[in-house]
Amino acid sequence: MARLAPAKWISRTVSGPDDRLFLMAVGIAAGICAGLAGVALNRAIAFLEHVLEPSRRQAWAFLLPGAGAALAVLFLDKIVRESPGHGVPEVILSVSRRGGAMRLTASFSRLVSSCLTIGFGGSAGPEAPIVTSGAAIGSNIARLFRLNERQRTTALGCGAAAAIGSIFNAPIAGMIFTLEVILGEWSAGSIFPIAVASVAGTEISRYFQGNQIPFNHPPFHVSLSGTLASAGLAFLTAAASLVLTRALRGSHALWERAPVPRWTRAALGGFLVGGVGMLMPQALGEGYRVAREMISGPWSGGMEFLALAALVKILATSLTLGSGGSGGIFAPCLVTGSLLGASFHGLLTLLWPGAVWPQAGCFALLGMAGLISGMLQAPLTALFLIVEITGSYTAVLPLIVVSVGSATLCNLVERSSFYTWDLEKRGLLLRPGTDGRVLADLSPRELLELDCSTAREDMPLREFVELVRRSKRNHFPVEDAEGRFTGIVHIDQARDFLFAPELYDAVMVYQIMEEEPPTVEADASLQDVLSLMDRLRVFSLPVVEDGRFVGMVSKGTILDQYRRELLVRRGV
Repeated sequence: MARLAPAKWISRTVSGPDDRLFLMAVGIAAGICAGLAGVALNRAIAFLEHVLEPSRRQAWAFLLPGAGAALAVLFLDKIVRESPGHGVPEVILSVSRRGGAMRLTASFSRLVSSCLTIGFGGSAGPEAPIVTSGAAIGSNIARLFRLNERQRTTALGCGAAAAIGSIFNAPIAGMIFTLEVILGEWSAGSIFPIAVASVAGTEISRYFQGNQIPFNHPPFHVSLSGTLASAGLAFLTAAASLVLTRALRGSHALWERAPVPRWTRAALGGFLVGGVGMLMPQALGEGYRVAREMISGPWSGGMEFLALAALVKILATSLTLGSGGSGGIFAPCLVTGSLLGASFHGLLTLLWPGAVWPQAGCFALLGMAGLISGMLQAPLTALFLIVEITGSYTAVLPLIVVSVGSATLCNLVERSSFYTWDLEKRGLLLRPGTDGRVLADLSPRELLELDCSTAREDMPLREFVELVRRSKRNHFPVEDAEGRFTGIVHIDQARDFLFAPELYDAVMVYQIMEEEPPTVEADASLQDVLSLMDRLRVFSLPVVEDGRFVGMVSKGTILDQYRRELLVRRGV
């Protein structure tokens, strides 16, 4: 057999049913680029914080977070023309409704805006921006190779996984986060490329920044009592997750009503954050130093101070992100969770002073997992992330209890995670492989049944009987003299007239038709169409556009096309 030319081999590999090798190569490329983006963001934030450090001791230092947030919004509005936001919901929306397509500018826009927000002191994290950047990188690499929708979505996931792996030095967490939160599905075709990409992004980070565990700590010794007590911490972190979620939504809604430009809102919110930071500096920036202090010690302040610091961090984060600043919620969750966990340890020792509890740092670590799991409703992401960034394999049992418990409790109150709540509210969240996702790619216009014979309102029954004799359908749309749709004749309902020859010349079609029957638009959602059919207990509906009949859509045609779409997506 002659050897295939490289271009032909690539074409066959890309379009073939088993394209995992090619997607793994795409994943490596996306992982390297996303890893470099993560390193660049880390170093840019560190550089900006170092440059501004002398200014933080000035009386006007409270203005810095506002200046950074305003610059970030101006950059997004005026230069790249993107709306402010957390970033990750936009990535999920791209997977859900846009086939994994993202703008090329998204590969750097959030990096710049979040660097300005966080570097100047805003309370946010770099994780969501780097996820957005990595996802956009993967999406545009897929566009370069003209990959199909499924492959492009996988490439997007590769970039997102590499971004998390790079920023946290946590390749497993990057892979799990992408599958659990971004894609919302676990398939063999996606896991392999995403895993390779996450490793590639992590290795790039390790090459430039070293293979370091972000949150070192002394060994923890967790007893049965500590594991049981972690269940109580799950309730606390779930409550804190709900408070942070509601605070972010409320702040965003409040600032949206402010009759000022967006950059002004961001500046005002930043000034308030700066004022909070003057009283409690722990609330400023990403706050990883605070989390490290809670885990490894020593730390000063009693139980009440730590609980207050957690509330202040929630306030600062809601002001930063709600007013328009750019950044993610990972870092605020880690900081808030560590403060709550250490405070919870203080409460335990106060209530049961004679009991032997794990160190305070262990509960700080568990609190970090609880906040992440509660906010994202993604217990596996929280579990693997905390294990990797702390090296706390000895605390796996209480980590499972807190992660699963917090996510479960939050889900009882909030059916959607922080990232997906708004998308579900607007009906935009359609996970891959679900009925809604398959049907969303179709419309009644694509499934029109055009072999319909139309009747005129003034047509005598005799002519209509001849029309029925030549047709194989049971529904006959009716039009007026100007061609506008006015009704429909159902054969089963007009049967008495059809078998009464004495009425053939005395009855007109308009007398036996159903006037103003239910119709659907040509571009309506097929989910809505099926729901309407079920509610009316019918199998077909007329499709009308600009008042004119264009065809029929039936449940049988929809289900047949649905089956075809499933076979295509599975590569059968």
